[in-house]
Amino acid sequence: MEPIQWLCEQHPFLTYQCFSIPFAFLFYVLAKQGCLSLTYRYLFLASGGCILAVVTMGVYSLLLLVSTVIFVLLVCSLSPERVHPWVFGLQMGWQTFWHLLIQYREYYLNEPTDSRLLLSVSSLMLLTQRVTSVSMDLQDGGRATLMTQCRVFLPLISYALNFTALLGGPLSSFDQFVYFVEQITISPPPQPLSVISYKGFQVLSLEWARNYLTRLLRDNASSLSVSNNVLTDVLWIWGLAVVLRIRYYSHWKISECLNNAAGLGFRGMVKEDSPNWSGLSDGDLWTTEMSCQVSEFARRWNGTTATWLRRLVFQRCKTAPLVMTFGFSIWWHGIHLGQFVGFLVWAAAVRADYQIHKYLKPKLTSTRRRLVRTCLCWLNTQMVMACVVIAIELRSTSSLRILGLTYTGVFPLLNVLFIFILRVLCKTLT
Repeated sequence: MEPIQWLCEQHPFLTYQCFSIPFAFLFYVLAKQGCLSLTYRYLFLASGGCILAVVTMGVYSLLLLVSTVIFVLLVCSLSPERVHPWVFGLQMGWQTFWHLLIQYREYYLNEPTDSRLLLSVSSLMLLTQRVTSVSMDLQDGGRATLMTQCRVFLPLISYALNFTALLGGPLSSFDQFVYFVEQITISPPPQPLSVISYKGFQVLSLEWARNYLTRLLRDNASSLSVSNNVLTDVLWIWGLAVVLRIRYYSHWKISECLNNAAGLGFRGMVKEDSPNWSGLSDGDLWTTEMSCQVSEFARRWNGTTATWLRRLVFQRCKTAPLVMTFGFSIWWHGIHLGQFVGFLVWAAAVRADYQIHKYLKPKLTSTRRRLVRTCLCWLNTQMVMACVVIAIELRSTSSLRILGLTYTGVFPLLNVLFIFILRVLCKTLT
């Protein structure tokens, strides 16, 4: 039992997701063979989520159960156009209460927060995505098929508590979920064992790389406070940000494995013998990290959440939609000081990115100039995102202090400064 206990302590999220994969594959096999009726398929996914919540969160699983009950009652009792304001307001109020309670314990009482509470609040954030996605679907049209399903308790409960998305996402729409559950017996996706093995190997590789980089950074951490070499300090901060981001890629990949094991995420056949399992994904390391623009990185990072934020805030706000979107991200993530600074810096960097590329693109006509611009923009994106990720992940003033002492915080400031320079140039030329 010692190795399992060590895994649960060091990598709780990965452990819970890995242990859920066999049950997801069991659902796929039973549903494919027609052993589960439609009702039992919904019950399997919902009861699996309830069991997983109780096992991993204990008494704090009530956070999710209370939210789900309130959500179902609102959808079934209110008209479609009135559902979204109520669901959004009550869900965000409930989530914010627990976020503030965690901060009160951490900063005022100086008490360590129970890991089960942290996990339940993290799952509550994902539940917020799912319930507001349904409420927006109803508000944006109240389609007949969706309304028919929403008036039935079981599909709603199963969608909210589905164990394949309970701890790690990614976000799928209610329509996609219902279609999958209904059609898996009629037209099942191909067996997912090969893609599970492949993505599982990717997770192991990412975790090995993260542990190796962590040891490397720890061995060189002592030189950070005494070193006068700015380049070394900046590289150390960049390495720390890479370690933090790899953890996300690893979590997203294991969540993909879990969903694929149940049959979710299949997008058809690329070739006759090559199935495409990229239908549910929050991000790919290579594609995201090769982004040469901060705005491009923002769209690719945590892809389903970025799409949800665009739909929930950006497309609905007529005044300063970019600032409002990142401002809501601060609220949704927990309103810590580091998150406040990190997301506002990210918003400013995205705004600067639009202006910089709009100004430079017509002027770079030769291949060599475009290549130089691409390299410099990639470096700028990496350093800006290093500042953002460290500020958001470390959350406290210590993260801001580290960025200041190592001069890494200069990079996003230069982006903001460039906006004012461009505005002055434009006014001068006109």
